[in-house]
Amino acid sequence: MKICFLDNSNVPYTYKDLNSKVIRGAEDVVINLSNELSLLGHEIDIFNNCIENCVKENVKWHNIKHISKNYIYDIAITNNDIRLFKNISARKYVAISHSIQTIEKFIRKGQLFSYLKYKPKIVLLSDYHNRNRNYILKIFGIINLEWAVNSLFLETKLNNELIENRAIFTSRSDRNLEMLINIWKEKIYPRDKLIKLYTTPSNLTDNKFNIFNRNFDQKEKMLEDILKSKVLLVPGHKGEVYCIAAEEARELCIPIITLGIGSLKERVQHGITGFVAKNSEDFANYTLKLINDKKLWNSMRDNLIKLRGTKKWNDVATNLLNQI
Repeated sequence: MKICFLDNSNVPYTYKDLNSKVIRGAEDVVINLSNELSLLGHEIDIFNNCIENCVKENVKWHNIKHISKNYIYDIAITNNDIRLFKNISARKYVAISHSIQTIEKFIRKGQLFSYLKYKPKIVLLSDYHNRNRNYILKIFGIINLEWAVNSLFLETKLNNELIENRAIFTSRSDRNLEMLINIWKEKIYPRDKLIKLYTTPSNLTDNKFNIFNRNFDQKEKMLEDILKSKVLLVPGHKGEVYCIAAEEARELCIPIITLGIGSLKERVQHGITGFVAKNSEDFANYTLKLINDKKLWNSMRDNLIKLRGTKKWNDVATNLLNQI
């Protein structure tokens, strides 16, 4: 089949940027999903704001300004913006949603007319995502998917000797980092002044509380920081419909502690791969227990190792096609 991806993100990315710090989860998805669909034998065109056109095997990258209604596809997939369908012709339309969106916001952003005209199936990423999307915005059907992570995380060898007495936060700083730091300062650090917290760089870090900036470079550097950490601390956020950061930590077999806000309670099996805390006090207690209880940490580590590699982009691509 001929399949196209449409993405008007301001980030000028191609497959070459897969492990770059400049792209986020939505762009990761386009790169990985298009690659796997290509390996399944399909012809792929991607229209985005890439600076130069390029080709990798059966995947062609084009600047979106060069798009034409003359292009005809079996499937058109848009990354967040349904209005882009007007630029091509396709037999079937799919819209990937990466956020919670009220019908009011949907209308305000000019999406409703295109939604009614092209009747796309909507890709939803969690039960939380499904529950919080207005039923009117699902009337043409939904596709349930869970993302995988970059091959970099799948192929990295684990080494317990790298683990240090530290926690890490790798989500965007606007995903309740301030909440996490307040819990750390008030409830965690006063009870154990030896542990350290490494976070996505922001003006909230405070070395006197053992809060430091993690490496913010190519993803290889972030991966190195995760591999040194005992736990991922991620409260969650109401706008988080999947949380790639949690999936990356899970793939590297790092236990997760969360407040379960947004979709995060779905990313953690309580007591098996981490803990879903009921409140900030609970969050702090679980953090201290998991960091200092070697037997408990090893047990969760073993549970995560058994799950490693169970989510792959090949399966995501196949699942997508089966639901279209």
